[in-house]
Amino acid sequence: MSSVKTETAAALSLLNAGAVRERAHRLLAIGLEDRLPNFRVHLDRIDTTAELVVQTTRQVHPSLAVPFHSRWRHFSVNGVDRWAGLAGQVAWPDRATRARAEFDLAMVSVFLDAGAGPSWRYCDPVTGLAIGRSEGLGLASLAMFVGGAFSSDPRQPLRADADVLANLSVADLARGMQVSDTNPLVGIEGRVNLLRSLGRLVASKPAVFGRFDTPRPGGLFDRLASVADDRRLPAPTILSELLREFGPIWPSRLTLGEVPLGDCWKHPMLTTDDATSQLMPLHKLSQWLAYSLIEPLQNAGIAVTDIDGLTGLAEYRNGGLFIDNGVLTFRDDSDALREHDVASPLVVEWRGLTVALLDHVADNVRRRLGLDAKALPLAKILEGGTWAAGRRLARERRADGAPPVKVLSDGTVF
Repeated sequence: MSSVKTETAAALSLLNAGAVRERAHRLLAIGLEDRLPNFRVHLDRIDTTAELVVQTTRQVHPSLAVPFHSRWRHFSVNGVDRWAGLAGQVAWPDRATRARAEFDLAMVSVFLDAGAGPSWRYCDPVTGLAIGRSEGLGLASLAMFVGGAFSSDPRQPLRADADVLANLSVADLARGMQVSDTNPLVGIEGRVNLLRSLGRLVASKPAVFGRFDTPRPGGLFDRLASVADDRRLPAPTILSELLREFGPIWPSRLTLGEVPLGDCWKHPMLTTDDATSQLMPLHKLSQWLAYSLIEPLQNAGIAVTDIDGLTGLAEYRNGGLFIDNGVLTFRDDSDALREHDVASPLVVEWRGLTVALLDHVADNVRRRLGLDAKALPLAKILEGGTWAAGRRLARERRADGAPPVKVLSDGTVF
């Protein structure tokens, strides 16, 4: 086998949830031996962390009827699910048509959801509330989608067309996101470039994204429906398809065998004897998107299986939970004061440890609640859950609710 083919095979071995989990747990094992360069791991703090997650979950979901952690949660305000209300009034010709629209919405919204920064707010015209971070980004992207900002057909606003995405301008997004000198959004240029890349890629693959319509991100629904076995689709397959189809849209990062590796970074402790040495795949936004495509698939009559085959999300609320509750401590306390590039070993280490520690917390939470993984999958523990508890601790410890690690991001990671 040629070296290029060998490297390509090695690259593809990283484009799945199993690789994320395996390397994250390897990193944790090194941490438990106190051999990591940036963090110490205190696994004795997992019990108190799990108890905080249980308390947080019970406060919001006393019956433990927890929904999945997905983008759809951010389309609700004051208990009103705006997308469900709108979609329920549309005369969809069939379930596949609605699914394509929901795929369009989920993809565009998730790709715009890589952290808003502490200052930005979306002034919701319905409630008058000023809403920041993921919830604000969700509502702003929903309003743009419903208003036809991504559609090439004024008669069909509820769609995202490849040509519109490919030609999106910074001014278009700034207008929809209410960005101004006094309301700055972190990484707006990076988000626009990501959507443009998405549009160009979708347009270049009509066999995947235009099987029953003009090319649009939502065409991926038809691809996933075609690979479902007897209307059953494992969640890790959703992620693998996303990573393989959308890999080229990400900004210039690591490649291996000419395969873009996406949200995959180097850490010096993860050595192997092949071309994947020192590589830590994380795929946060892609996994967030995979979680967000589960409900549209279910609504279309496709059963999604093995949801726990996906991993926890390597982002700053989950990661912040472990630092703020003492599971992770900086080796050098001054690192808490410095800004760190997203590709730095410290950030990669933090994110990788987060994935592995989420598995430990999930097992602990289930034991405390007397539930198994089927009744309380990781997707619900994240929602209930670790993400909410991380945000709660951030607000208690820092006036602006910022994460405990200062990360320089371009708006395309988390």
